[in-house]
Amino acid sequence: MPFQAATAIPRRAVTPAAFVRGVVAAYERYGRDPAEALSRGQVAPDLVNSPDGRVTAAQFEALAGHAMRELDDEALGWFSRRLPWGSYGMLCRASITAPTLEVALKRWCRHHRLLTEDVLLELEIGEETAVVAIREQRDLGALREFCLVTLLRYVLGFSCWAVDSQIALRAAEFPYPKPGHVSVYPTIFCRTVRFNADRAAIIFDKHYLSLPLTRSAADLDNMLKGALRLTVLPYRRDRLLVERVRRVLRNARGRVLGAEDVASELALSTRTMHRRLREESTSLRDLKEEAKFELAKQELMRGRTPIKRIAEIAGFRNEKSFSRAFRTWTGASPREFRGRYR
Repeated sequence: MPFQAATAIPRRAVTPAAFVRGVVAAYERYGRDPAEALSRGQVAPDLVNSPDGRVTAAQFEALAGHAMRELDDEALGWFSRRLPWGSYGMLCRASITAPTLEVALKRWCRHHRLLTEDVLLELEIGEETAVVAIREQRDLGALREFCLVTLLRYVLGFSCWAVDSQIALRAAEFPYPKPGHVSVYPTIFCRTVRFNADRAAIIFDKHYLSLPLTRSAADLDNMLKGALRLTVLPYRRDRLLVERVRRVLRNARGRVLGAEDVASELALSTRTMHRRLREESTSLRDLKEEAKFELAKQELMRGRTPIKRIAEIAGFRNEKSFSRAFRTWTGASPREFRGRYR
C-alpha cells in the first residue's frame, strides 16, 4: 500500500523520482538488484537519478508493489526490521470494524506500534481540528522524507476509503527543509504545507472523526486485492462540505464573500463547489441566508450590540433591509425578538 498522490490522475506523472530512489535504496539495503522492479514500473534507469523526473501513479504502483513482495518488506527499508507483506493489510483489518473514524484512527495508531516502534503515530483532538502526527524514535536517515510522506498518505488514504469521503486537510507539516520537488506536495496533501516543523502531521476538521465507517469485511477483502491503488484514487465527495462552507461564512462577520471567495477558502473551483452543494440538496445562497440568520440571532440574544451594528456584522446593507429579512425569518422584528428572548 505505497504512497501516491491524493488527487493524481493515473496517466499524469506527478510522483517525484526522489521516491523512486527510495525504492531503489531498499534494494541496496538488502543487497538485491532493482532491475526487475524498475522494469515492472517501466521506469527508465536514467530517470532514477533525475532531479526533476516524475513517474505516473500506475508506474509507481507497479514499482513499489513488486519491491514490497520481492523484498518482503512493506516499509521498504525504513525501519530497523522488515514489515512482511500483508502488515498494513492486518492494520486495515484491525481498524475496519470501528464504529467511527475516531475509533478507527485510535486503533490504527495503537496497533502500528505492533509493527514498529521506530515511529509512533498519535491522534490529537482539539476544539476544532484533529491531528495525526508522527513521533520519530530513531534516525530515519536518507529515507526520512519517503517514510514520513508515505505513512501519512497511508493514514489519509485508508481514512478516506473507510468513510467514503474526501478528507479535506487544513494543513500538512514536515520536520525537514523544503525539498526540490516541493511543487508536488499540494497534490499529495493540500495547499497549506509547512516545512522545518517540529514533526510530521496532517491537520483536518475534527468533525470528520464522527463519520461512521461504511465498509464491510467483503469491501475490505476487495480493496486489499488492489490496496496499492488505495491512495491513488481521488475521493471527490466531501461529506462535510456543507459544514465547511458554514464555517467560512460564520467567520466572515460582515465581510461580503462571493462564490469565488468561499471556493478559494475551500481550495475548490467555484463550479465544483456549486455542483457538490447541489448534490447535498443545498446552495451557497441558502447557506448564506442561514449564516446571516444564525449570526444575527446570536448577537441579538447577547443583548448588548446595537441593531445597526448587528445588521453590518450579518452582512446587510442597512438596518432596514436587515429588519425586513429578520421578520421574514422569524415573524418578528429584531427588537421584538430581543425583547422576547429577554
